Amino acid sequence: MKNLAIVGVVLLVLGLLSFVVPIPHSEDHGVKVGDAKIGITTESSKKVPPAVGMTLVAAGVLVLFAGSRKT
Repeated sequence: MKNLAIVGVVLLVLGLLSFVVPIPHSEDHGVKVGDAKIGITTESSKKVPPAVGMTLVAAGVLVLFAGSRKT
């Protein structure tokens, strides 16, 4: 039963962090001609859609509730 509680806490924390912490992403665009390379690196950071965060929080609460119930 304690394993379910740990999974619930992890899901809850990930869900709450998804509202605050952006995920960094970088892409390299370039052309290589012979020995020369001309390129640009673009970097951006986007947040996870709110629906994903709400789903993670709800799943975390449900798993915590299921883990705390005694059978």
